[in-house]
Amino acid sequence: MSPHAPPLRGSLPPEGADPAWGGPAPDRSPAAQALGPGCLALDNAAELARISAWIPQVLTQKLRRRGLVVAISGGIDSSVCAALSVRAVGAKKVFGLLLPERDSSGFSTERGRLLAEHLGIEYQVHDIAPALEALGCYQQRDEAIRRVVPEYGEGWKNKIVIAGGVDGGGINFFKLVVQSPEGEQRSVRLPLREYLQIVAATNFKQRVRKTMDYYHADRLNYAVVGTPNKLEYDQGFFVKNGDGSADLKPIAHLYKTQVYGMARHLGLPDDICSAVPTTDTYTLPQGQDEFYFALPYAQMDLALWAVENGRTAQELGTALGISTEQAERVVADIGAKRRATEYLGGAPELMPKA
Repeated sequence: MSPHAPPLRGSLPPEGADPAWGGPAPDRSPAAQALGPGCLALDNAAELARISAWIPQVLTQKLRRRGLVVAISGGIDSSVCAALSVRAVGAKKVFGLLLPERDSSGFSTERGRLLAEHLGIEYQVHDIAPALEALGCYQQRDEAIRRVVPEYGEGWKNKIVIAGGVDGGGINFFKLVVQSPEGEQRSVRLPLREYLQIVAATNFKQRVRKTMDYYHADRLNYAVVGTPNKLEYDQGFFVKNGDGSADLKPIAHLYKTQVYGMARHLGLPDDICSAVPTTDTYTLPQGQDEFYFALPYAQMDLALWAVENGRTAQELGTALGISTEQAERVVADIGAKRRATEYLGGAPELMPKA
């Protein structure tokens, strides 16, 4: 038989051969794929079945809880986690929480309600602003801002943005952007002390929300669902003992791009499937790429995939349309964030046995 002749009917192709024509099978390993969006392709139906089987198994056999609590922000990740939870255990065993505060976008609560009603789950809206006020969240943040911008006061808005990185020599630093009541914006480089205080104060928001999650989990004998995607989980984009705390994390292995695809596969409302990733933490609109990541999520997904699959910076640069030097900075930033945030997901250090 010619090496390229089709196999005889009813016979099996030799080991390593392509069943369609009997020749050597094409190399479909990650190393052989052209670096591009196709690398992130996902069999949504198969993955949905896999996650839907895993959640109840973990819930009943390991966690020994009756249902699931999901904090719903109106964003893509929490929406997909809520939908997956419903697919896995049914709507009657999923409890949703909407936890706005005074800096939250109105769209967040609107989309959260839309999702909860779309899924048919019980949910509760609880404004956490009074708790944050009592803890000094807003006061501590504003005090740090006024040390940098003394005129900052009532009616002003703010956000923190990352700078440097890809285009600035690979060294990240943070700037404070403020907007006066008249709409005038200005930005200043943040000293370390003020940056740390602003972040520490705003982290109250995630920690108070998690306290509410676990109150309802204890009340219902439910488990808490964590909602980070792979990019966030790998790069430490979460608050220790805040949104990083959970009993199970069903999409921590999915890239953000894949989460959007899963949302569409699940038939979630268009407003949610097209939601732009934001932190929803500061009073000025803020994308995740402004605050933490070197590039927009779709490019960061591909960069992380490239790092995990041993691709070169030159390949990455070509795929992203940036220089090799810039791609090297992106790769270096991924490694730096992994090292800097490793402790966030770690267990407490214990004294070794004598």
